[in-house]
Amino acid sequence: MNTSHQTLTNTSSGSSIFSPPANGKLTPSTSTELTVGETIVKVLEEMGVESAFGVSGGGIGPLWAALNRSNIQVLHFRHESGAAFAACEAHFASDRPVVVFVTTGPGITNALTGLLAARGEGAKVILLSAATAAGNRGRWACQETSAHTMPISGIFTPGVLFNYATIIETGEEIPEVSRRLAQGLSQPGGFVAHISIPTPVQTKPSTARSQFGFTRGASVPNEDVIAESVRLLSQEPFAIWVGFGAREASAEIRQLAERTGAAVMCSPRAKGIFSENHPQFIGVTGFSGHGSVLTYMQSQQPQRILVLGTRLGEPTSFWNPLMIPSGGFIHVDIDREVPGVAYPSVPTFAIQSEVKAFLNSLLPYFPHRPLNFPRLPNPEFQQVSPHTDNLVRPEVLMDAIQKIIVEGSDAVILAEAGNSFAWATNRLRFTQPGRYRISTGVGAMGHAVTGVVGAAWGRNGKAVAIVGDGAMLMNSEVSTAVKFNIPAVWIVLNDGRYNMCAQGMSLQGFQGVDTEIPSTNFVNLAQAMGADGIRVSTESELEAALIKALASTTPFVVDINLDPTQPAPIGGRIRSLIQQGAIESKGEQS
Repeated sequence: MNTSHQTLTNTSSGSSIFSPPANGKLTPSTSTELTVGETIVKVLEEMGVESAFGVSGGGIGPLWAALNRSNIQVLHFRHESGAAFAACEAHFASDRPVVVFVTTGPGITNALTGLLAARGEGAKVILLSAATAAGNRGRWACQETSAHTMPISGIFTPGVLFNYATIIETGEEIPEVSRRLAQGLSQPGGFVAHISIPTPVQTKPSTARSQFGFTRGASVPNEDVIAESVRLLSQEPFAIWVGFGAREASAEIRQLAERTGAAVMCSPRAKGIFSENHPQFIGVTGFSGHGSVLTYMQSQQPQRILVLGTRLGEPTSFWNPLMIPSGGFIHVDIDREVPGVAYPSVPTFAIQSEVKAFLNSLLPYFPHRPLNFPRLPNPEFQQVSPHTDNLVRPEVLMDAIQKIIVEGSDAVILAEAGNSFAWATNRLRFTQPGRYRISTGVGAMGHAVTGVVGAAWGRNGKAVAIVGDGAMLMNSEVSTAVKFNIPAVWIVLNDGRYNMCAQGMSLQGFQGVDTEIPSTNFVNLAQAMGADGIRVSTESELEAALIKALASTTPFVVDINLDPTQPAPIGGRIRSLIQQGAIESKGEQS
């Protein structure tokens, strides 16, 4: 692997622009004036963007060329959705805003799922796209992007998908666009924006210059809020429910827990923010969580739960009434809309604040560690001895990943939607934040198999994706990893089916559904694209294969011949679906 991200081009931004002469051939102009496209790229450079992931096309051509002439590293992907998922994970790995670039029409729509995931995950991602020239709109232009062919509201305007979105029609709009971007990128939490520029506008000269100066300030609760929090938490034993939004406050959460003796649980996305080996950790809640959490809630129910940076949505809580404390929630989140949504009938003291700032204000009121506090239930893991033959069982695979990758390296691990997510969330244990990434909001298949490329690029080191064969066949971006020498690793749970669907439908009483996938040799596929790999047929081969994958200097696929009969820990999800009516009725059974 390269020790630093390679520079893809070496010409100065703004040194030349391209315009079509009379003979129809492209020749460089001698103008030193920046174009609209080049000015936008310069704005993004000044805002800290270092990487741009996307797929080119005719409509985005001038803007794509401007990106290549800049100091921003341009990675050309194989599919727009893969680029968007990778950008989301590159943001979390690098803590920098990341650009996605796409062309008109299908370029935009192909990227929307990945951008929806970025919005749900709280990433900072900016989509650059092209739009059809004003004079050609409504005339069936190639890949036309206009109000005649696409919904403008929600895609080119702010809404549930984009925090900010606009179409730039003239260069005079750039100062306002740059102000909006600077404001969004400086605020805590996520920010997903869409800047679309019609193709001819991209090459127009621009005299506008961006001026912005936003500084991020911590959102701190006032003294009355802190005083009330102290009063509520001092009355009776309380628990702490940690979410992904608390990832910057790991040290403060540990201090509060140890000073008060509070039990600590976490959402699936928050694994590792509070060490899973700590005696006060009672388990992961929600999807593929641990039974020890419900044991605690039933045997030592706290008066209140301090909720830190989680929406408490279905993947985190299943809205289970057993998770309701007798005195209600104290819910801290940077988003004022979050507290009270998941459990609207439960008393909730809502606090809009960054979690770290809130805890730093709270901690001085809890200076002493208690002398004695009750023993808490901890997650239990049944030990499984490896076999020397037969198929690989998921539990044994996870134990090998725990030993070789989690404990034996600093690699980031991503888990794909499906049984990969279930096994990894339930079985792997992390002692520090930032080592485990999953998507629970959108939960799209294809997020981890492509996001691992962005994660490895963003951290300039190893990233490992635990994925199913179905997701791997969707859109893996192995070819992109090969092109840019990105040390991504894919561990493929190859069981010849969409196994969460197969197991889940069976538990719901549905029979005869088709979930099978023809046998695929993913090592052969990887090698055909220039990567490397190894096939694992027995449990005795696991550790050596994982060691080889970590040592590889090229993208690497570990193809696991997985036992499909082992039931994944998805009981909570199935019960939630059944409660929502997703169950075979007697009249529908054959």
